[in-house]
Formats: sequence, structure tokens, C-alpha cells
Amino acid sequence: MKNLNLLDGQVLPQIGFGTYKLNGSEGVHAIVNALNQGYRVLDTAYNYENEGTVGRAIEISHVSRDQIIITSKLPGRYQDYDAALTAIQESIYRLNVDYIDLYLIHWPNPKQGKYVEAWKALIDAQKAGLIKSIGVCNFTQEHIETLERETGVLPAVNQIELHPYFNQKEMIQFNKEKGIVTEAWSPLGRASTVINDENIATIAEKYNKTIPQIILRWHVQNGVVPIPKSTSISRQIQNKDVFDFALTDEDLEKIDNLTQPDGRLKGQDPDNYEEF
Repeated sequence: MKNLNLLDGQVLPQIGFGTYKLNGSEGVHAIVNALNQGYRVLDTAYNYENEGTVGRAIEISHVSRDQIIITSKLPGRYQDYDAALTAIQESIYRLNVDYIDLYLIHWPNPKQGKYVEAWKALIDAQKAGLIKSIGVCNFTQEHIETLERETGVLPAVNQIELHPYFNQKEMIQFNKEKGIVTEAWSPLGRASTVINDENIATIAEKYNKTIPQIILRWHVQNGVVPIPKSTSISRQIQNKDVFDFALTDEDLEKIDNLTQPDGRLKGQDPDNYEEF
């Protein structure tokens, strides 16, 4: 697996493991299995209400803490500067660790107008050693340009909804021009029809791979870090097994062409959506 270099000098493996809705003992079991299969990026959030589960999995795994990149996210209700700093500390306590490797603002919540204030809190938390790398989720070009203008600090990562039915080519290009690594949430389209798409199935047959493997390889070749989730060991292994082949430019284009004008799964437009 390749590593991508972040603006701040940290590195990020090119496939992560999503933990949304992985809770309790079953969640711990799934996450420990993922670590055993070689995943080193664990993606959680304050609002997933499973940071304790992630922390417990790390504690009982045989993987040392310094090899694991923990990602968590600040909820919209704590974007006030002081509240953000407290939420970061709370996440650290829940995870039972000394620091968080990558911490993101979960949504810009532009109607509230506090994401710059939240970003300043992340900058200071990074300086204090609570966080190694800071970034954002679901930020548009305008939101990122505002952060840069107001603070002079760019996010290391922008995690966005990204899958074949919503390929976000312009956003990926903007992030790349700014040196920001793009991560993909719902890289396989959740329970949508993406993983049953006949066009991708034809490509999968050509390479003797599964449809999810083709989609994840498409992400990787676009320089994106996908964060798939699975409780199945066999699928965890399959989702990582995408580095022994390469899609042709023609096949990449075929997948790109599946995008839809607004292929968002739940219509969560960052210019309007509010998350608390």
C-alpha cells in the first residue's frame, strides 16, 4: 500500500478503515480484525458515538499505537473556540490515547458562520500536541479559501462524499492544487446501486476482481484515500487487495462517466446541510 505525504510532513496510507456504526463488542471485534488485516487508518467521529469502541480495539490489538493513525471529527455544535478545544480533549479521553493523529471539522455548517473559529481551535490544539494533523470534511472550494485567507493555514486533508455516481473531479483537482489530500467517505456508495452497476461489473470481470475492488482502485488511481467499512474479514481483505493491478485510462474514464449531476446519496450539500 502506498503512503501519501501531507502538507505538514505526516504520511497517510492510501486506504483507511471506516468505523461508522461499529459499536460495542461487535464493533471492537470488527476493528481488531481490520487492524490484523493491515489497516492502519481508523476513521471515527465524535458524532459516531464509538470513539470508546475504537480505543478499546486499539488497546487489545497487537498493533502498537504509533503505527495507527486515528481520525476523529468535531461536531457542528462545538464549533465555538473553547467548546472545540474541550471536544478535542473529550475525544482523546474517550479513545484513551494521548493524542489524535488526524482531526477534522466534520461539516462547515456555513449558516452558523463558526467554522473559521473552529479551525483556529484545531490549529492551536495541533500546536499544543493534542493533534498531529488537522483537516476538514465536506468543505467546498469557497470554505477552504476562507480558511486560508483568515488563518493562512490549509487543511492537510479534505474528506468528502465521493463515489462513481458522484466523482467530484473539480473538488479533487482543487484539493490537489492546494496540496490537500482528498479522502472519500462512502467510497462504495453505501447501499446504493453503485456496487451493482453493470458497467463496473464488466470492468471487474476483465480484471478478475470484485466490483468494490474496481471502485477502490479507481479511487487510488485518482490519488484519493478511500475509507471503506466492512465487518467481514474476507471483504476487509478484498478491499485492501487493490495494489496488484492498474485500470487503463479507458476504464477510468468509463467509471468517471457514471457520475450524475447531483449524485449525493442523501442530498447533503455542504452549502446548506447543517450537522450538529
